[in-house]
Amino acid sequence: MTTTVNAAKSDDGVLIRRPGPQELHPVRTHRRRRALELTLAVAVPLLLVLLWQLAAAQSWIDDRVYPAPSTVLADGWDRAGAGELWPDVRATLKRVLGGYAIGTVTGYALGLLMGSLSLVRAALEPLLDALYVVPKLALLPVFLNMFGLGEGPQIALVAATVFFFVWVSTMAAVLAVPVGHRDAGQVFGASPWQMFRHVLLPASLPAVLVGARIAAGVAVLVIVASEQIAAADGLGHLIFDSRALFQNDVMFVGIVCVAVLGVVFSELVRIAGRLLTPWAPRDRGH
Repeated sequence: MTTTVNAAKSDDGVLIRRPGPQELHPVRTHRRRRALELTLAVAVPLLLVLLWQLAAAQSWIDDRVYPAPSTVLADGWDRAGAGELWPDVRATLKRVLGGYAIGTVTGYALGLLMGSLSLVRAALEPLLDALYVVPKLALLPVFLNMFGLGEGPQIALVAATVFFFVWVSTMAAVLAVPVGHRDAGQVFGASPWQMFRHVLLPASLPAVLVGARIAAGVAVLVIVASEQIAAADGLGHLIFDSRALFQNDVMFVGIVCVAVLGVVFSELVRIAGRLLTPWAPRDRGH
């Protein structure tokens, strides 16, 4: 939070510094700031939705192609009430969570190992760099050959995507730990476990969790694209199938569900990061 102060010169040329409202009333100022941020966060999407509704009502856009938000909401409500929406949501959520857990654990373990041991890094980094730039959807046929039809290829694709994000952020975070921190641990005779527990982990975990949060959003994107290609259920399949049948209202229901799922998942990872790293600077006001 920035501090606003008032400064003025007296008659004899002395600069007089007066505290601003953020110094005099920090709690009140912070509440006003958070209220303004929350208002903007809600108002901007709401205005866009209202503009979309108005455009559909005034026939500025073809509501057969871009149905009004009220139509999308009513259709989504009906499908949810009839139990037609939840199987696709559960299928996508199961694949995302399974792949995310596998990719996060393996990416963190290997990133920590490569960041700590230079020989391991020299041996594996060129290979992983080459695999990192390969579009992950290009690996879907490989996973189909390996695991066959079913949940395996979908989960493996998400795991591979998440793995590289977490691996890169973890290795970079470990390498960025200041040498002075490591030297201090060695001076006090820290064992390898103590060095990890009290030096490497606290110093690197905030950056690792940033990578994990980015990976959460990307995991949702990848699974939706994968379900459009090789799945019989899930939100991606719902979007693709409804578009092929010219059910554009159902297609937008799926898109809205994907957006909500991505936001909630990313927010949960962010909250978990704040709980695990109370010493790290927060990405929002507090």
